[in-house]
Amino acid sequence: MRLYVVVAAGGFRRYATYRVATAAGVFTNTVFGFIMAYVYTALWDERPQLGGYDLSQALTYVWLGQALLMTVAMMGGGFEDELIERIRTGDIAIDLYRPADLQLFWLAGDLGRAGFHLLGRGIVPMALGALAFDLALPANPLVWLAFLASAALGVVVSFAVRFLVALSAFWLLDGAGVAQMTWLAGLFFSGMVLPLTLFPGALGELARALPWSALLQVPADVFLGKHTGWGLVRVYAFQIGWAAALLTAGRLLQSVATRRVVVQGG
Repeated sequence: MRLYVVVAAGGFRRYATYRVATAAGVFTNTVFGFIMAYVYTALWDERPQLGGYDLSQALTYVWLGQALLMTVAMMGGGFEDELIERIRTGDIAIDLYRPADLQLFWLAGDLGRAGFHLLGRGIVPMALGALAFDLALPANPLVWLAFLASAALGVVVSFAVRFLVALSAFWLLDGAGVAQMTWLAGLFFSGMVLPLTLFPGALGELARALPWSALLQVPADVFLGKHTGWGLVRVYAFQIGWAAALLTAGRLLQSVATRRVVVQGG
């Protein structure tokens, strides 16, 4: 366990070294936050309770999206690019010789990355949004803790999806296409473009049932107090269920891929 703690800390420090990139990211997230906030304001001026949110809640949703965009890696850019490259070059064979589980090793590093992005690229845009707009910030500190727990589960679900995408490179040799399709689906079905409560009929039901809703829609609704009591337990169970299912699928695919490496290596 100590090994994975060290790997997570290393992941945090690794991203903390890119100060200029972090500052540029904060600027970009803030600019897009303002653009989206004014778009949402125009929409909610026409429909004051659109999607079950009032204007203050809708604006809060916007800034939560900017805070979590890199935290849960909705657009990729985490470990998966490096893992795909290591599979393509054959360096993955070295990783398999390490005295560490491949999946847990990359998960630990990704948790460190997520922690940095939440602090480094999440807090400042959220704070600036709160200064410029009337956001629905929880007064109860327990709600903040519940949100952080939900966001952490969202990171694990995101990792599990991206781990499966990366492992596809064992068969496709170049997983870039699959990765791009995955992050496009993630942006749409996470609720980053619009809250999933705005999606009509069967599309809305499907979107809320897919794992990507655990990345933003669920944590945002926890933050906004939409889930309390047993409702909160149910959404945690939803996130844990998807995390467990996808991590198990990744474990099985890893086992198959490992045998493939052994066979190819003679």
